[in-house]
Amino acid sequence: MEVERGRVVANRYGVFNLAWQSENHPEWPEQIAREIDDIRRGIRETQGVPLQYLIWAGMGGSAEDKAMYQAMGLLRRGPRVYLLDSTDPAKLRAIVGDIKRRSGLKEREFWKRTLVIAMAMGMTSFEPVSNLEKLAGYFDDARLDSRPNFYYLTIPGSLLDKFAKSRGYRHVPLQLDGDSTTCGRHSGPLTRGSLYPLALAGVDLTAWIAGASLSSDEVHTAWRLASFLHTQGLAGRNKVTLLLPRAWNGAAIWTKQDFEESLGKSAELGIKIVIGERVHMKHFHAPRDARQDRVFLGIDVKGSLGGTGVKLAMLRRAGYPVATVSWPSSAPLSRYMQFIHYVVFGVAWLRKMNFVTQPNVELYKSIANRLHAEGQRAIARAGSARAGVASTGIANSGIANSGITTTRDWRRFVNSERCAVWRGRVTLRWDRLPADVEPMGCTATPVAAPALYASLLRRFTADSPGGDRSCDYAELTFFGDTRYSPRGRAVRAVLDRAAESLFRGASRIPVDVYEGPAMNHSYHEMIIGYGKCFSTILMADPAEPADYHCAQFLATQMALEERGRAVVSITLRDLEEGSLRALDEFFRQAATHMRASR
Repeated sequence: MEVERGRVVANRYGVFNLAWQSENHPEWPEQIAREIDDIRRGIRETQGVPLQYLIWAGMGGSAEDKAMYQAMGLLRRGPRVYLLDSTDPAKLRAIVGDIKRRSGLKEREFWKRTLVIAMAMGMTSFEPVSNLEKLAGYFDDARLDSRPNFYYLTIPGSLLDKFAKSRGYRHVPLQLDGDSTTCGRHSGPLTRGSLYPLALAGVDLTAWIAGASLSSDEVHTAWRLASFLHTQGLAGRNKVTLLLPRAWNGAAIWTKQDFEESLGKSAELGIKIVIGERVHMKHFHAPRDARQDRVFLGIDVKGSLGGTGVKLAMLRRAGYPVATVSWPSSAPLSRYMQFIHYVVFGVAWLRKMNFVTQPNVELYKSIANRLHAEGQRAIARAGSARAGVASTGIANSGIANSGITTTRDWRRFVNSERCAVWRGRVTLRWDRLPADVEPMGCTATPVAAPALYASLLRRFTADSPGGDRSCDYAELTFFGDTRYSPRGRAVRAVLDRAAESLFRGASRIPVDVYEGPAMNHSYHEMIIGYGKCFSTILMADPAEPADYHCAQFLATQMALEERGRAVVSITLRDLEEGSLRALDEFFRQAATHMRASR
């Protein structure tokens, strides 16, 4: 339940109740199939073409399950799915470019073949509204009736509901029981938000829905795993390193999100799900080392290639705590999702916390909305979208023509003296750290910025003199597209190399690499709530106005600062090859400094 001042304002038991109800509703799979047929028919009758593309506009829990289905091959047979989980203009531009390239059609023709579904589980979620408005503009420019192509799922009376209703778009109830008892990250596997993409791809929904009903033995296993993870956390081993078979790698992010967004709000006891790591003993502290804070969780899917059994046995023999869940290969993914929901609830119950709320995500969102509103008021007063910026390191045409630059907090950010420039393309800022925290070894040499960064990282993560080890994991969060645009994928490659060499290697701490603000809506709850993370927030100067996206970038840092968390930022002049080389070199130099300080 969500409780305010002792009063229940929302019941969120739908994550379990929908599965319990499904046994009494054998008609649900056929109902979804009819609704999908109606969508296809509406597009064909109005536009005269078949449905070929799906753009899903949603953030965090409204998108991560779709990313998992796509990564695990469940959506291959349906329309090509694009996840619009950011207000970054570059992401939407990359999506449109990819559809145009693949279809070989003019814009008017491929928009006819595109279904847009927007989803928001919060009353004040602005991102889907912004993206829906932009997408509707494409249809308007093409002189197309967008109503058959646009659907939305949200809470009645929300920002998304008000905007979409004014455009005549069709509201679809999130749940088949007509209720609103789920929250975003728990909307999978049984709400329309999860079922629609699967139905469009021809997945057997009867088996999928039935699979989400766990047996008593499976629930008991979930309780046992929850007890194991909770007990390990009490002993200081809160880094749950998740090992999945190769074919299941796509489930890692969703699993991480479900745990961390649900359980990260406690400042006393956290649970970090570590994903994307190769098992290298050299990256771990020895089992008897006081700094050893790892526990290993393996999902052993019978008969799956790239299984985890050998690695888990090796870790167990070495003396690390290990839990293995044997999973039948015949079970639908919905069973795994529901099993994880039960484990998360079990840990929450043992820790006496509410697993459906997300107060720290709401903190960042409220700051972003305030910054954006302040910038928009400045634009209205000036009667123009132009505002100059001098000597900021973020001064290309896109950002210079936006209202965000007029805000007091943005001016403080760009004019801070606590910054260092590398190769004229990469700017490091530590202006959100406490005033008494300064990097050591500051020089005027070309290696200054990487050395400063390494010094700050060492200050928060090292056990050596000068370090306080207040941080025992890190994040590299890039505010921009890393999925659809070639330049964005190149940024991700640079960050992945930095994660391996600088953090897992030189610093021996786990690190998250992901997109912002999707991370904020997915598992930033723990980074802000529990803390102990060294955050590096990155963004490139946008080539076009991106006010809300920039507000989210700054709001992330401000929320972390407000909670006393360690955060620095890196801004890139652009995403051209020269800037990416400079960023790569920056991290390589920092890793060299970290190794030299051991």
